[in-house]
Amino acid sequence: MTTAPRPYTLVAELTYRCPLRCVYCSNPVDFHRSRAELSTDEWRRVFCEAAELGVMQLHLSGGEPVLRDDLVQLIEQARACDLYTNLITGGTLLDDDKLRHYREAGLDHIQLSIQGAARESAEMVAGVRSHRKKLDVARLIRQIGFPLTLNVVIHRLNIAEVPELIALALELGADRLELANTQFYAWADENRRALMPTREQYDRAEEIARAAIAKYRGTLEIAFVQNDYLSGEPKPCMGGWGRSYVCINPTGEVMPCHAAAVIPGLRFESVRDDALEKIWRDSPAMNAFRGDDWMMEPCRSCARKEIDFGGCRCQAFMLAGNAAEADPICRLSPHHGIVESIRNDSGADEPLIYRDAKTSRELASR
Repeated sequence: MTTAPRPYTLVAELTYRCPLRCVYCSNPVDFHRSRAELSTDEWRRVFCEAAELGVMQLHLSGGEPVLRDDLVQLIEQARACDLYTNLITGGTLLDDDKLRHYREAGLDHIQLSIQGAARESAEMVAGVRSHRKKLDVARLIRQIGFPLTLNVVIHRLNIAEVPELIALALELGADRLELANTQFYAWADENRRALMPTREQYDRAEEIARAAIAKYRGTLEIAFVQNDYLSGEPKPCMGGWGRSYVCINPTGEVMPCHAAAVIPGLRFESVRDDALEKIWRDSPAMNAFRGDDWMMEPCRSCARKEIDFGGCRCQAFMLAGNAAEADPICRLSPHHGIVESIRNDSGADEPLIYRDAKTSRELASR
């Protein structure tokens, strides 16, 4: 068994509940089946165990983590464990009192999602009226003194707004802007045809973003997260399976990323049943794709295998039917033709499937 490295980042998905209905949501399409969320005491214990294991950064995510009534207590526990703590939020439930309580509890940073620069397109993607509230909350976050990251998932419906999104981030005084091209898992995969931009749209957006990165260096940090299908290069997903990143879902299952449950045959153990350290080091699921013993050709003999780790295991399963295959995004993959087909399979008039509009049974029948 490959020796487990020290995890650096913990993503704590506190809940799958959310007032937004985003068509690219990363929560599983069958989140309706989830069991009871971890309790306050269970999360407190997990934060302590994570810190002892070597975790430095904690991201409080969801769903919408602000829906947790115990969020102040959880932030206080994270501070007591000396974890740098970031709240990932849609912002629609935030107000002055909540933000000040989070500040007093020790919250370090806030990442606010917005769905676009224009209200109409943003609210079409979010599925609810929310844009004006988000902008008001962004200003409030800065007034109270939190560092602010704006996260915008980029896709066909808003990719032309990249210049306006950069201008908006500057206007709001954001410290960081993430232009995160859609990763096609979960609800985004259900909406892939509607969300996939054209090659021309993507190349233009990347050109604008790269110029802005240079122009605003020192004023606004801008990250442009690639679209795998259009970049042609597999990403080193989460820095490699089970290497530095651990995700715990609302029911306590420990995973190497939020999408890993899509791979059949892996049983992700819960912190309800065992200590985080034991699961991280010894769980068969967490060890399934550590190191390179699992690799098939062309990954096994590839000079880049310590750089991209064979790409994304979830994507390999979803596109090639085998999580041990080379990520089909890679040009060397024998399944790369699938990616070529998908690039050209988009639909401007494709109907959108909203996060809560279908049950997993209805989706399975499509």
